[in-house]
Amino acid sequence: MAAVFPVVGSGDFDTTPSYSGGFIPQLWSKKLNAKFFANTMLAEIANTSWEGELKNQGDTIRIRTAPSITINDYAGAGTSLATQTPVPDYLDMQINKAKYFQVQTNDVLAQQSDLALMDMFTEDAAKQLKIAIENECFYNWFVTEGAAAANTGATAGAISGAYNFGTDTACVDVDTTASLLLDTILGMSAALDEQNVPEDGRWLIMSPRDRNILMGTNIAQAYFTGDQSSVIRTGKIGMLDRFTVYVSNLLPKAAAGEDWNDGLGTLTPGAVASADARRMMVAGTKAACAFASTIAKTEPLRNQNDFGDLVRGLNVYGRKVVKDTALVTAIVGKNT
Repeated sequence: MAAVFPVVGSGDFDTTPSYSGGFIPQLWSKKLNAKFFANTMLAEIANTSWEGELKNQGDTIRIRTAPSITINDYAGAGTSLATQTPVPDYLDMQINKAKYFQVQTNDVLAQQSDLALMDMFTEDAAKQLKIAIENECFYNWFVTEGAAAANTGATAGAISGAYNFGTDTACVDVDTTASLLLDTILGMSAALDEQNVPEDGRWLIMSPRDRNILMGTNIAQAYFTGDQSSVIRTGKIGMLDRFTVYVSNLLPKAAAGEDWNDGLGTLTPGAVASADARRMMVAGTKAACAFASTIAKTEPLRNQNDFGDLVRGLNVYGRKVVKDTALVTAIVGKNT
């Protein structure tokens, strides 16, 4: 017979709260259903070099950029030389974002369960923090701040203006013509070339829908190289024209005629996008986006209002596009 909470006298308490049965092994299988988490890849695509300087929420990290040195013509012996005094450029990244979790295990449930409930809860909380932060970063990097003007739109390309990366009113219709997806990716690579962006560390992020379209083309399969050993951890699927390619459900999307929404549909009031809606595809290097994060506080404590333990954690972070010329965005989907 299954174990139940003890009930004494008239001071009865709820023996079947909505969460109580899920972890009592006499009633349920010992194997929990597998839970699939969105792929997280911030460490793969962003510059995290400044995390060591991060201390508390509200800090500002000053990111300095080496100045460009002017090259002059030498007119010959005896000519006065012009002297340049280089002044480093900089921008500030504020550490002004924070997310938290707080979870409890009831003493009775913990005693009756054959699972380490608090370990399981906190492990899940850590993963959900990653997802929530990545979702917020993607939306603000790729929509709010965005790529350089020459790296977006129907006439992208800082030199040629020859690449169509789609617009809000006329996306690249890859749902109808699959070959356009590979053309767009190759154009994104060329757009980075025209901005003199180094080839090292280039990445590309696409939605599962676009990966499916791309892998259905014979020419795309010929372009792909590399192993897939880290696909579960980061969404990495291989190499394509100097890009390390990742798949994510957290890229911004938009329904027809609506503003952009984030991947989880939680940051903006725009309508949830359908499979045929506008979808964003993004490429760049680690030089494009900066990210700094730390768990400022993680602490266990007793619950003052119930019999049980609490664990809560606070994650403080900052994010910023620091070199928009190293970022390219394309709008793909289906024009209806």
